[in-house]
Amino acid sequence: MKKARAISDYKMYEVKIDELLMLAVKAGDAIMEVYHQEFVVDLKEDLSPVTDADKRSNQILVNGLQHFYPGIPIISEELKYTPYLKRKKWEYFWLIDPLDGTKEFIKRNGEFSINIALIHKNYPVIGIIYLPDKRTTYYAKQNEGSYKIDENGEFHRIYAKMRPDPEKLVIVGSRSHTSAELYAFVAEKRLEFKHVELVSCGSSIKFCRVAEGSANIYLRTGSTMEWDTAAGHAIVIESGKQVYIFNTNNTLTYNKESLRNEWFLVR
Repeated sequence: MKKARAISDYKMYEVKIDELLMLAVKAGDAIMEVYHQEFVVDLKEDLSPVTDADKRSNQILVNGLQHFYPGIPIISEELKYTPYLKRKKWEYFWLIDPLDGTKEFIKRNGEFSINIALIHKNYPVIGIIYLPDKRTTYYAKQNEGSYKIDENGEFHRIYAKMRPDPEKLVIVGSRSHTSAELYAFVAEKRLEFKHVELVSCGSSIKFCRVAEGSANIYLRTGSTMEWDTAAGHAIVIESGKQVYIFNTNNTLTYNKESLRNEWFLVR
């Protein structure tokens, strides 16, 4: 392991995307080993599901980040949370979800991801979303744009659709967490557009759909945690859009005391 440095000594430009991409793929390979065999589903204290895939991915990501960037703290869904009084002054920290979409993983529908984000002063400046089943990666770094690496290893700069087709609006929503509010929002938009399509999918893929322009809006009315959104938030920003607290012009921020997000809209 490299010698630890003070957190304040790090600069965002020192973080190498290639190292993060390598870690994501390595963790994804571990996830897919579990995916293709029989596995046990346990319940955490909050009754959310967890599998050996979550745990293996977490170990790979945490060990890798500590090796490459010792001194930068980590918040992970699968780690014990650091008390707010200690972390509230962090300038930089990693925010990771080793297996976003565990429910989709259990259903074996392929709609799960690995999320890695670097937060700087409560704002996401780097985001990596890797889809192990698709062998596809989305990533962004502040002021450097958003990109997609397809299953053939080819890089593509991606851009969100800034102006929707006046004839058609595509809204993406959660596959496992629908709500009456989401359907009401869709009904409202049908008064504005000739055709409105609601597309459901799992995990952080929804952010990627907006960032690459295959969807216009993503609304989430249910409960989410910061590790669910940070990587996608960074990718959306660099593609040209933003993540707003629902019915406001305020953007999501990170390192909140509860680590829980309000309802939000990607637009």
